[in-house]
Amino acid sequence: MASRIRWPRRNDSASIRARQERLGLEGTVVEQDLEPYAKATEALTGVAPVPVAVVGPLELELGEYELEEPDGALVERSRSQDSVYVPLANTEGGLSISLARGARAASESGGFRTFVLRDRITRASAFLFANAAESAAFATWIANQPAEMSAWLESGPVEGLSRHAKLREVETHVVGPMCHVLYAYTTGDAVGMNMITRNSYALNQAFVPEHAPVKPKRAYLEGNMGGDKKISHRYFEGGGHGKTVIAECTLTEDAIQRVLKTSIDELLDLTFVGTHGAVASGMQSVAFTPATAIAAMFIATGQDVGMVGTSSMAHGTALRVDAGLNVSIRLPSLEVATIGGGTTLPYARSWLALMGCEGPGKVYRFAQIVAAATLSLEISASAAMATAGSENFYKAHFERGGLR
Repeated sequence: MASRIRWPRRNDSASIRARQERLGLEGTVVEQDLEPYAKATEALTGVAPVPVAVVGPLELELGEYELEEPDGALVERSRSQDSVYVPLANTEGGLSISLARGARAASESGGFRTFVLRDRITRASAFLFANAAESAAFATWIANQPAEMSAWLESGPVEGLSRHAKLREVETHVVGPMCHVLYAYTTGDAVGMNMITRNSYALNQAFVPEHAPVKPKRAYLEGNMGGDKKISHRYFEGGGHGKTVIAECTLTEDAIQRVLKTSIDELLDLTFVGTHGAVASGMQSVAFTPATAIAAMFIATGQDVGMVGTSSMAHGTALRVDAGLNVSIRLPSLEVATIGGGTTLPYARSWLALMGCEGPGKVYRFAQIVAAATLSLEISASAAMATAGSENFYKAHFERGGLR
């Protein structure tokens, strides 16, 4: 058996070049200045350029929000009108033009209204005991400790704690000898999973052993009730793993006929069929294609693409009203950031800046824009599917679908 070749581990220019040469990648698109990406990943070898379309404008009325101390309640301070162009990093033919069509129909109907309802991010730890009596006693104790644990974290008793992650609530779920403990935090303008991981680990390994009246046999940082990078009924219904955001607009009959080439009745029939199809399949969403728009915006703005699964859980509605058709989408667990992680890369900062979302104090604005863009695509794709035989949807994919 051939001996294993030692792989260069650092991200200096010599190591990057060595990896490229060993893989036969010299002279390809990966050869460019990679210094801005050196801290973004391990074993950096190249980049994968993705075309970015910019569509819009999205006309929207959005809220300005802040967390009110000491309990971290989300408070809307004001509302304002804005006009925003959005970047979409994608290789899917028809996505950009479809989203633009939905945005136009909404714009000609008065625009979107967006709201942020909740802001929490969770780490779901778990503790294993010898029996249910011990786990229940532990649950009773730890459920009453949020203020003490928060103060303990603020005092910085161990190294590496995050001062930006603030513990807000603790919830428990006992199953036999297991006690699942959901720590709920706010993390400012970052998604904050690294922050809350550090703080939750410290609570599990230092605070609990010192203060708990009954000691667990084992402590697990994550017991898989947290919905991280997965769909979850718990967070579909109640939010709690990111921002809970709603976007809505009332489409006029004229815009539906002229821009979307369909009718209110056709859209409502599709809603009836699609909702029951979702229920019949056990789908953890009632929506058409939310992941498409969310993934495109995530890639453009340096978000964690692994969080598209959680973030694209969605619940859409359609209701006939006097002014036309009120449509909305609820994203219960939208995990977005305007600081930290991939948002620090030059391309991401540029696209965030385009939307007025770069840096601190912008995450609620960004979340609302993502929701409005997602609803734009839902509107247009639904209209294409709603026409007789879904002919418009078929034509869009036939004409822009690439190889046949």
